[in-house]
Amino acid sequence: MCDSTIILPDLAATERLAARLAGMVRPGMAVLLEGPLGAGKSAFCRAVLRSLVGDPALDVPSPTFTLVQSYDTPRGPVHHLDLWRLAGPEGLDELGLDDMLRDIVLVEWPDRLGPHAPPRALGLRLSILDADARAAVLIGWTG
Repeated sequence: MCDSTIILPDLAATERLAARLAGMVRPGMAVLLEGPLGAGKSAFCRAVLRSLVGDPALDVPSPTFTLVQSYDTPRGPVHHLDLWRLAGPEGLDELGLDDMLRDIVLVEWPDRLGPHAPPRALGLRLSILDADARAAVLIGWTG
């Protein structure tokens, strides 16, 4: 997959992109979401999880304080990590990241992974264009 930029004019467009991605992810895949606060990383993860579970009303809280929330889906376990509060990769051992990487992993603030970043991942860089619109740069599967 080559790098490409997609303009997302509203939340519905973000949700459609997330649903497309949900159709492609499989166990052993990681999606690394970058972008400033408010860029839509959590909204994107929420939409992926809702699509995978098939429940548009699924409660998907941000794991900012718990660091990780795990979900059972028809594709297998999905782990949503928000590493905002980590200063670096030192706290990752306690989370069991190595075991999670066998499943589907969605990581917000992947820069906190340091050398523990998955060797093969899809990068998604979100940026704010205006109050509603975002730009998403997909950075092809690495590794």
